Amino acid sequence: MVDVFSGRLLVSKDGRSVDPEEALQNKVVGLYFSAGWCSPCRDFTPVLCDFYTELLEETEPPAPFEVVFISSDHSAEEMVGYMHAMHGDWLALPFHDPYKHDLKKKYNITAIPKLVIVKQTGEVITDKGRKQIREKGLSCFRNWLAGADIFQNFSS
Repeated sequence: MVDVFSGRLLVSKDGRSVDPEEALQNKVVGLYFSAGWCSPCRDFTPVLCDFYTELLEETEPPAPFEVVFISSDHSAEEMVGYMHAMHGDWLALPFHDPYKHDLKKKYNITAIPKLVIVKQTGEVITDKGRKQIREKGLSCFRNWLAGADIFQNFSS
């Protein structure tokens, strides 16, 4: 994910700045384009929250998965409120970072909610993360992992 978030900081749900290189290394990453004002987003966010919690808190060892929220909220206050009310303990691109527009363009985001699952390089594994979670539940993660090549850093 160094390529995607290079030189940027992400924020945690509790407002801490997080180095994306450290937080996202060797993980399958879900880029979650969403907003609190969007009712389909508010409908899917708890589903994603449960999925995330099961993968990270109820599996040993925790699954190599992280979500990065890219907000389409109208203000930083709305974004923070949405994160606190509904989100899992995942990361977000800061509200005022103009890079969110580049990400929307890069991943061809024309409607929200959209969950794009990407490799470490930022290459898309699937842009149908939301549909796959709804239809297959946790089993879709195995397919994402197979497509992620995340253990390539460990090969000699």
